[in-house]
Amino acid sequence: MTELKRVGVLTSGGDAPGMNAAIRATVRACIYYGIVPVVIQEGYKGLIENRMEVADARTVANIINLGGTFLKSARCQEFRTKEGRIKAYENARAAELDGLVVIGGDGSFTGAMLLEEEHGLPCIGVPGTIDNDIYGTDFTIGYDTALNTVVEAIDKIRDTATSHNRLFFIEVMGRDAGFIALNTGIASGAEDILIPEQEKTVELFMESLQKSGRAGKTSSIIVVAEGDRSGGVFELSRAVEEKFPEYEVKVTVLGHIQRGGKPTCFDRVLASRLGVAAVEALRNGDSGIMVGVRDQQVVKTPLERAISKHNQIDSHLMKVAQIVSV
Repeated sequence: MTELKRVGVLTSGGDAPGMNAAIRATVRACIYYGIVPVVIQEGYKGLIENRMEVADARTVANIINLGGTFLKSARCQEFRTKEGRIKAYENARAAELDGLVVIGGDGSFTGAMLLEEEHGLPCIGVPGTIDNDIYGTDFTIGYDTALNTVVEAIDKIRDTATSHNRLFFIEVMGRDAGFIALNTGIASGAEDILIPEQEKTVELFMESLQKSGRAGKTSSIIVVAEGDRSGGVFELSRAVEEKFPEYEVKVTVLGHIQRGGKPTCFDRVLASRLGVAAVEALRNGDSGIMVGVRDQQVVKTPLERAISKHNQIDSHLMKVAQIVSV
């Protein structure tokens, strides 16, 4: 068992619902194990600017139900340089940190890996991103909340689509991963789902739309992942309007609404488990790893693998989407 006196925690990259729950769990796990928790404002930027303070149990009271991150998050170009990382490490050493818990996505994990490789500061990653694209965990913190936010929004849009016999293209987030689009498309009864992992030409999409028309569908919801390769929602909407002038086509980009809101029960529990697991991993002498969940069990994955690989879309789920959209 490694003796730890002080452990830092920060959030980095895009915010995700449940990050506050992960901070809370990390801080309280430190206190439980007799470690002094140190919270760092605005991610790596705060580490460089020495914006750190010792926390206690009250510091993280009443935040488990809040979206976003009360520690704030920021992109930090300076940390991308060796000089910036030297400054960050020197501040961490001056604060007597024995380890660092980094809550974020692959960009945040890259920073943690470099900090450890170059300066030997033990770092543990906690996956916090709505995209669910981090390798080494079945679910990332914030993903479940984003799914529920998207489904609720699509349900409301469908009311209008049905009332006016409209075709709606709805763009959802996920960068180059289609997890949000695929799952919310199935859950909301979308007529078609376009994701980066599945090659679907505009021609094939048009055939699918024609088939829906022949089946008597007078309104349609098409869910499109932002990283889809077919040209994006606006290009697709223009193509449909040209080929099918009888359709009244509308586009809705859900945008950052998907990153906000109160975290679901699932995300709060997941974040709590992983925050505790991160502190326990440091106590066990682990370093340069990410804690995640596989088959409901906490697992550890080297940061390098978590960064270099991505979760794969379930091919059976894609078949389900095809079957239920007839």
